[in-house]
Amino acid sequence: MNIEEIREYCLSLPMTSEDMAFGNEYLLMRVCGKIFACYGFVRNDYFVLKADPDYALELRERYSEIEPAWDWNKRYWNQLSMQGSLSSDTVKSLIRHSYREVVRKLPKVIKTQYPEICAIQE
Repeated sequence: MNIEEIREYCLSLPMTSEDMAFGNEYLLMRVCGKIFACYGFVRNDYFVLKADPDYALELRERYSEIEPAWDWNKRYWNQLSMQGSLSSDTVKSLIRHSYREVVRKLPKVIKTQYPEICAIQE
């Protein structure tokens, strides 16, 4: 997948928005205002996603294209090389996991008001 396909997929998820941040170098993807993905807008060669620590470690061991995102919390964020060979299905699965990780920690009132954000499956 290229970065535009990833962007479109992220925006297809319920209650997702995007915004520029950090001096127009990064584009952040948010669900209900909380960041679930980030990519370099200038270089377009990496993509950062949230993961629970155990899953993050498992992914880093399984795929050479995934490493800790040192600019973020290295236990919870994975950086995907866009030069790697991850399949589209794998990337979409990682995006859904990141989205669900953020949704899982949203206040119950938001999840009750917007049940569609909880319907995304792994």
